[in-house]
Amino acid sequence: MPNSTDRSLQIRLVQLNFKIGDFEANTAKMAQAIMEAKSHGVELVVFSELATSGYCPDDLLDYPDFIERCEQALDAVAQCCFGIAALVGSVQINPNPKGRRLLNTVAFLANGRIQQSISKTLLPSYDVFSEHRYFEPAQETAIVEYKGVKLGIAICEDLWDIYNDFEYRQSPGERLKELGAEIIINPSASPFQLGKQSLRNRVFAGQLNRYGLPVLYVNQVGFHTELLFDGASRAVGHGGQVLVQLPSFEEAHADVHLSHGLLSTESQVGLPLEHEEIPLLHKALVFALRDYFQKMGFKRAVLGASGGIDSAVVQCLAAEALGADQVHALLMPSAFSSEHSIADAKALCQRLGCTYDLVSIAPLYDQFLQQLSPVFKDSPFGLAEENIQARARGVLLMASSNKTGAILLNTSNKSELAVGYSTLYGDLCGSLSVLGDVYKQQVYALAQYINRNEEIIPEHILTKAPSAELRPGQKDADSLPEYAILDEIIRKYIEDRLGAQEIIADGYEPHTVHKVLQLINGAEYKRYQAPPIVRVSKKAFGKGRRMPLVAQY
Repeated sequence: MPNSTDRSLQIRLVQLNFKIGDFEANTAKMAQAIMEAKSHGVELVVFSELATSGYCPDDLLDYPDFIERCEQALDAVAQCCFGIAALVGSVQINPNPKGRRLLNTVAFLANGRIQQSISKTLLPSYDVFSEHRYFEPAQETAIVEYKGVKLGIAICEDLWDIYNDFEYRQSPGERLKELGAEIIINPSASPFQLGKQSLRNRVFAGQLNRYGLPVLYVNQVGFHTELLFDGASRAVGHGGQVLVQLPSFEEAHADVHLSHGLLSTESQVGLPLEHEEIPLLHKALVFALRDYFQKMGFKRAVLGASGGIDSAVVQCLAAEALGADQVHALLMPSAFSSEHSIADAKALCQRLGCTYDLVSIAPLYDQFLQQLSPVFKDSPFGLAEENIQARARGVLLMASSNKTGAILLNTSNKSELAVGYSTLYGDLCGSLSVLGDVYKQQVYALAQYINRNEEIIPEHILTKAPSAELRPGQKDADSLPEYAILDEIIRKYIEDRLGAQEIIADGYEPHTVHKVLQLINGAEYKRYQAPPIVRVSKKAFGKGRRMPLVAQY
């Protein structure tokens, strides 16, 4: 073992999949990781932000007994720390009676107890984050000294001080450098989004250049109510070189050696930078589905199989995540459904090995029209008749879910959700919206990726014109711009937050832009009642986009 003059440490980065509020399981995972690390001569183990409780517990943090359980869990982990130390993210009560009741902390554990607690300074309150709702920001920055090495602890956002749309007034990293830190350790709960890998590398390389200090980043893994965490923890050495990066969406660990401010590693863990968008998106959605079902205690899934591209992709993702034998499809044709749609849906079920039932909604639709004849009178066929079909399917799907215990998966994509091309209490039913943050063009790309080695999704599903098949000859293009145009306008408005004139200035036809933005704004009431979405972009519908329901803009 090195002495204090060596100024060296053997450090293990451990990324784990925590379940919010499952203190026993979370504690057991960390205890096992610490014992294993100790047996390999590791001196310091680093876990992610809020590791005891899982991130983010939201309003569970308002319950005193929840906080008490956090403290008990931290004490239990500390009991494992003899002959080894650990950095563990947790929640602690603010000793100052003024300000918020809680602190978001990382505890330094050694010799069986909490030796020191470092609190988070920069509390994000934008997009999906609302930490100011619960936590008081740290007023002072401190370092942890262990075995002669000065460790700078910057919790998640504390290392992103200049990499947002704004610059914070404080720079925890700068203060750590002033205090003599030899390394910055960044325990995090950093949600996944496409493009996040390269963004993180730019952030850490930029901070390394600013402060001249290597960075250890430890992120959690898991899917927690819209937020998807990918891990991808890493060690960044001088020059911004990524020395080691842990895999995405897996529990894993890696060892690094710090000596006199320099990082090195003999780890065999590769550098899966994963620059290709669609393979990473596919991996993310499969993981989110699997983790959601496991954590909720669900086994089986059911979905409506229309013979269209969206339901086909969701069915493939679900079959991969849960097993094809755990996925059941309902084929619910109407009088307007084409024969090829039924045939395509059957073919997909057979290729995947999923069970299915064919239940026509035509008799239900006719009965609805008969019962509603005093209300509808002699009015022409229109949206009401189309929505009856979608809602009949919703009733059948929910009935199947209730009877069998299978969880209904929603199959709407982001393009449809954006412009309201969906029916409340119909195709918006479901426990989880798998594609709710995936644009239509990305759905097609996912289908092509699924078919990369063999034709699983029938080619006809990929080539036919998209249609809801709720009236004769209906095509999506009758009501909406081509998806190549629609998706880009939505992206510019939702993700880039551009106004109509700015989008028009980018070369888009004015009437089309105004129509799309009007549809987006007018569909807000539907999204308020939509199922939770797997967030994979920088701005998804759900908790990260808070728009007024009653507004004129």
